[in-house]
Amino acid sequence: MRLCGWGRYPQIEASPHTFESGEELAALLARLPDCIVHGAGRSYGDAALNPRVILSRRFDRLLDFDPQTGLVVCESGVSLKDLLEVFLPRGWLPPVLPGTKYVTVGGAVASDIHGKNHHLAGCISEYVRGLEVMLASGEVVRCSREENPALFQATCGGMGLTGVILTVSLQLQRTASAYMQERLIPCANLAELVWRVEEEHGAAYSVAWVDALAKGAFLGRGLLILGEPAPGGGLRAPAGKTWSCPVELPGFTLNRYSLALFNRLYYLKAGASAAARLTTVDSFFFPLDRLRHWNRLYGRRGFMQYHFVLPQAAGLAGLGEILARVAAAGCGPFLAVLKRCGPANDNFLSFPLAGYSLALDFKIQPQLFPLLSALDSMVLAYGGRHYLTKDARLSAEVVRRSYPRRDEFLQWRERLGLRRKFNSLLSRRLEL
Repeated sequence: MRLCGWGRYPQIEASPHTFESGEELAALLARLPDCIVHGAGRSYGDAALNPRVILSRRFDRLLDFDPQTGLVVCESGVSLKDLLEVFLPRGWLPPVLPGTKYVTVGGAVASDIHGKNHHLAGCISEYVRGLEVMLASGEVVRCSREENPALFQATCGGMGLTGVILTVSLQLQRTASAYMQERLIPCANLAELVWRVEEEHGAAYSVAWVDALAKGAFLGRGLLILGEPAPGGGLRAPAGKTWSCPVELPGFTLNRYSLALFNRLYYLKAGASAAARLTTVDSFFFPLDRLRHWNRLYGRRGFMQYHFVLPQAAGLAGLGEILARVAAAGCGPFLAVLKRCGPANDNFLSFPLAGYSLALDFKIQPQLFPLLSALDSMVLAYGGRHYLTKDARLSAEVVRRSYPRRDEFLQWRERLGLRRKFNSLLSRRLEL
């Protein structure tokens, strides 16, 4: 089968294998030379690509739930969408939500996802009470912060390279409503945007849309979007309208002129309606999910998300220099999202650190790759690092210099014999 990540770059021919029980999975691992788990296909690059993939979406049962504490135990193929549909009407919400609900719980743990509340809540691993992981030998090992903690730290954010996550025990959080109180704050430039992000640090959820094509006095202008759980409104919200992008758009559709016009109109329109409003959980957390197959907007070549984080002390200067370089290059991006991150955790390859993360979506085109290589050097110079779940092109040297526990992760993987069984295009490229 033809397989790719959400960015649709790269694409490979892969042999797919499925399982519905631990016994079936153990038999698969015994006969496959090496493989990687592929869940919902929402990692952007090549983290879940290999000539042999194990598809986990059929391993999708809810196993247990405690209605008093909100602890749910599920198989790794369950999606965040599944959890929301079952538990939001009961007054429970996953404590960390990324930009799409169409990811599996196993993939969320393997990426140690973060959301609009990382500045206060951290990554999803903070709420994982236990995992069951099948190693290369077929042995199933339980791990948590207290039991086999090294396996837990390696698996959360480990990009599927430590084994197959079978089950996840996840602590949900109580919510009184299926609605959010949303507030938009227009910011004329990057300095104002960063200042307002810090001023609103106590907001439960915080994210900013950035006009990455603006220059000069308007460099980094954007909209800060703040959210708080609504105290009422009911636990069932009407399903919002969804649309679908039925075909790939021609490559010339997204260009610097059309993007600049869109950004200007969006900033003016959203800024004119910046009063607080009530919106649904779906609309607040997953606005892009309303357009199914939105990755087709970028055309046949696909797109790449360049997602990095800079330490807080370097934030304003580093972001300004990088955005100026991007704006001058004329490559886009179509979408730019800024978040305030809280402290790093102890997992070997987890992405966030205390500072500012910026995600930039670029259409694949020849002039993009020299630009991104130049940005790599700038991110490293400011002490930052890149999100592996979104990556499709970094060099091993960039990761070696920016992930201080990389060698520890490699030694641990070698010690358990995992490097001979679990591999992806990403792990080979980055020498993981």
